[in-house]
Amino acid sequence: MASIKPSVPKGTRDFSPTEMVKRNYIFDTIKSVFRKYGYQQIETPTMENSSTLLGKYGEEGDKLIFKILNSGDYLAKVNPEKLTSLNSNAVASDISEKALRYDLTVPFARYVVQHQNEITFPFKRFQVQPVWRADRPQRGRYREFYQCDADVVGSDSLLNEAEFVMIYDEALSKLGLQDFSIKINNRKILSGIAQIIDKADNIIDLTVAIDKLDKIGLDGVIKELLERGFTEADIDKIKPVILLEGSNTEKLQSLRQALASSEVGLKGCDEIETVFGYIEKCPLQTAKLELDITLARGLNYYTGAIFEVKTNEVAMGSIGGGGRYDDLTGMFGLKGLTGVGISFGADRIYDVLEELNLFPAAANQSTRVLICNFDKEGELYGLPLLQQLRRQNINAELYPAGAKIKKQMEYANNKNIPYTVVIGSEEIQSGLLAFKNMETGEQEKLSAEDIVKRFV
Repeated sequence: MASIKPSVPKGTRDFSPTEMVKRNYIFDTIKSVFRKYGYQQIETPTMENSSTLLGKYGEEGDKLIFKILNSGDYLAKVNPEKLTSLNSNAVASDISEKALRYDLTVPFARYVVQHQNEITFPFKRFQVQPVWRADRPQRGRYREFYQCDADVVGSDSLLNEAEFVMIYDEALSKLGLQDFSIKINNRKILSGIAQIIDKADNIIDLTVAIDKLDKIGLDGVIKELLERGFTEADIDKIKPVILLEGSNTEKLQSLRQALASSEVGLKGCDEIETVFGYIEKCPLQTAKLELDITLARGLNYYTGAIFEVKTNEVAMGSIGGGGRYDDLTGMFGLKGLTGVGISFGADRIYDVLEELNLFPAAANQSTRVLICNFDKEGELYGLPLLQQLRRQNINAELYPAGAKIKKQMEYANNKNIPYTVVIGSEEIQSGLLAFKNMETGEQEKLSAEDIVKRFV
């Protein structure tokens, strides 16, 4: 029988021990900030009932959902006429009742509705789990990837929006980023812009075009708007709004003048101003908070604030985003529960930290000390020291007897273990062990007790 070449499915990947230490460093940092702000962790199953997921992401999204075949003879209950129709969609619901989750938001909405009687509202939750999409794999786009979400539902207070700005600022500062922008906009302002040119029904066309300003420039945006049925007169009214300049306060003043006739637009300005007011009371550590009218993000989904985070240190797309939605749980029959949420782009953040060399040295190592020995006697002598180190929460290993010392040292180098202890007959006799700094090559003789003290 021919051997099968080992491989992983397209669009998935393995993570090495080194990569896992770095990924966990990112996740642990973000989780610690979520917890500090009162967010509690939940997890939902890898698979959901197909009925939970289908119809929630639009026609294109539905095509990207990985369906799971029913167990057993999954064709047994299918009407034979459906099988001969050669239409796979006709039999899909009969042979597949479950699917892999596409994102964390819809399962979260399902969770809230299902557990509404046990939940304390406002409910602040975070979730760090993988999701799956049957997308075409390409560089930076995978079929399996992690999402890192936090949401609060059951509160319309704009303090939540302000706290998400603070969470982004604190978490990314802790990860070592020194120059990043948190862009903020409001769906109501965008609605107001469409309203003042009497194009409320064309809001999607308007925002899809202005969202591309940084990619295609003002001329490109104007060309696209004209193609989508906007007039020169419309564009004359829109242009000053798109090209807002100055401080956030100056931008808001200009917006209020431009949107004077739009009640919804002015309400959007009020909401942004309220968020800025909260942030003034709690100044940000590193982030630049910037009002950006061209920010649209999944506009038909959001109803209030919209966020996007970009690093200015590396050429990279957004590393976070989110916004407010007014009826997340309505799809499952619980109406009128407003919420706001954000997501961290963990994979992109990983690439940024890698490029800027921001991972701490400790993120490359898990073991701090390797105890090396020449024989069984040295192995047995090393065991109590190993136990003492581990009891002090120092990651330590004892190399099994029988290998040459050179091989044991290579093992330490390959695993980036910073310190070794060598135990031979001389060391056993004197009680002073050879303690070596693998980076500097410096070696000294220390007792087991003194070696433990070096790490405590």
